[in-house]
Amino acid sequence: MDVEIMVTMRHVRAAGLPGRRALCAPSIRIWFARHGFVFRDFLVNGIPLRIAETITDEFCVRACTIARMEYEANHGK
Repeated sequence: MDVEIMVTMRHVRAAGLPGRRALCAPSIRIWFARHGFVFRDFLVNGIPLRIAETITDEFCVRACTIARMEYEANHGK
């Protein structure tokens, strides 16, 4: 059975860009709206990694990498 890896707020907060602080909730809301996601839905459910990986900006790539690494550390590759 395939398990869907989810990107959650924990991953997004950990994905702060080098030399910058972590994004605050209002900034994250703006980023989500820009990419067509509903922030409230994200807070409750997360975003499937396969969907998040279609966004190629540096911030999202970092969040996806963190989510994948966490999953692999907890469940193996």
